[in-house]
Amino acid sequence: MSNDILIEKHGAVRLITINRARKMNSLDFAANDALVAAWREFDADEEARVAVVTGKGDTAFCAGADLKTYTMAFANSPAPEFRRRYTNGPGFGGITRNLDIWKPIVAAVNGFAISGGFELALACDIRFCSPNAEFALQDAKWGFHACDGGLIRLPQIVGLGHAMEIILSGDRVDAEHAQRIGLVNRIYPQAELLAKTLEFAQMLARRSPLSHRFAKEVMKRSVGLPLEEALRMESRSFYDVGRTEDLAEGTTSFRERREAKFKGR
Repeated sequence: MSNDILIEKHGAVRLITINRARKMNSLDFAANDALVAAWREFDADEEARVAVVTGKGDTAFCAGADLKTYTMAFANSPAPEFRRRYTNGPGFGGITRNLDIWKPIVAAVNGFAISGGFELALACDIRFCSPNAEFALQDAKWGFHACDGGLIRLPQIVGLGHAMEIILSGDRVDAEHAQRIGLVNRIYPQAELLAKTLEFAQMLARRSPLSHRFAKEVMKRSVGLPLEEALRMESRSFYDVGRTEDLAEGTTSFRERREAKFKGR
C-alpha cells in the first residue's frame, strides 16, 4: 500500500487515511489508485465490517484532485486513457463510480472537503465532521461542473433546493449549515472527531453485517424506482435476511437478553 494511503485495523473496523496533508490531502493519480486498492481490500476482507475514511491532519479531509498532476495529464495523456481509468473505472476517490461496496462507510471530515473531496464524502453512507469543516463544489466558478457523483448524490442527501444552491453558486458551506441541511450527521470537536467516529463505527460493527449489506443495497438501488417496485425489492430483501443464521442469532440473543454475536452468515 502507498504511503499516501494508510490502512489501520481496529477490530472489525478499517481506518483509511489520506496521508497527503502537505497537499491538503488532494489526490494525484498514484494516490487515487492506492485509495481504489484500499477500498477493494476492505470490500474483500471478510473480517472487515465497517470503514472510516479521513484525511491526515486538522486542515483538510480531501481538497479534491491534485490539479498540477491532473492538468499535466490532460496535456500529455490521450483522452481515451483518462476515460478508461477514471470515467469507466472506479472514479475519483475510488467509491464515486463503478465500485459498489455494501458495507457501511463513515466519513470523518476533519477540514476542507472540496470538489472531488466533497464527492468522496458524499459517496460515504454517514458523515461526521469537525467545526472547521467546509464543503464546496466550486466547479461553476471555473466553467464546468461536478463529475464524480456530486450532481447525483447531493440532491438525494440534502434535497434539490439546497443542492442547487451549493452547486450553482460554488460557495462553501460551513459545518453548522451542513448539519442543518442534513449533509452531515454530527459535529464533534476536532480533537474528538476521529475517536468519536471510530466509536460509532465499532458500534456498527457489532450489528448484523448481513442486515447492513441487504439494507444498504435496497436503499441505494431503490432510488428513482416506482414505489411499488421499491417495496417489492424491500420485501424480497427481508425474505432473504430471514433465511440467515444471523437472524436466528439475533432472535435468540433477544430471548436470552444478551448482545448478539453475528457471524455474517
